[in-house]
Amino acid sequence: MTTNNDDVKLIGAWASPFVWRVKVALNLKSVNFESIEETFAPKSQLLLESNPVYKKIPVLIHGAKSISESSIIVEYIDETWTSAPSILPSDSYDRAIARFFLVYIVSRCNILLFPAIKSIAAAQGDDEKKKLIKELGEGLVLVEDALKKISNGKDFFGGDQIGYLDLAFGSIFPWLRVVETLHEVQLLDEATTPGLVNWGQKYSKHDAVKDVLPEHEKLVGFAKFLAARAAAAAAASTPN
Repeated sequence: MTTNNDDVKLIGAWASPFVWRVKVALNLKSVNFESIEETFAPKSQLLLESNPVYKKIPVLIHGAKSISESSIIVEYIDETWTSAPSILPSDSYDRAIARFFLVYIVSRCNILLFPAIKSIAAAQGDDEKKKLIKELGEGLVLVEDALKKISNGKDFFGGDQIGYLDLAFGSIFPWLRVVETLHEVQLLDEATTPGLVNWGQKYSKHDAVKDVLPEHEKLVGFAKFLAARAAAAAAASTPN
């Protein structure tokens, strides 16, 4: 099914990895859209009306229709704008594998990633931080193995082109670099994850991606803010 590009809006926030995923998908399909920045203080009426169940970003508004949850939005985009190359694999088995690894990447990496960021300023010892970093590194080695198997030796999970899993890992990649900066560690390197190092260089420079991902320094500043807020909340909840 082909659909007019008119009247496409995306409710999001500049630092949200899930919003980046949808923006890149729209760019891959050459869909013109209006980006609406959500402030959360309080949540906008548009967000509450568009996603009354979860009340979270991102939300894609296409004409009179609202679609929520980033992975669902990406699949909607892929099925709606069919003139551009497909984001999901055409083979049903390959699609199932891609969906499986998306769940793994999002659940494993995100569960470790943001606690690692918040632990920097939170009242946690070095041992806890080292544990988080170690587990995150182990998870990335498994993602490296998945890249080797799925890409067939090409640059992207999708092969020669950015695909479904590239969008998933691409939403995590900038935050991995933030953890590296804040913790003064190297999570991705030529010795353990050469494929992901190459992937990161190619993905970040892709025309559909380069104007979506925030500047590293800006993201580091936001991470420090999150860490400080987590530390303040932890201190406030500690009995005197």
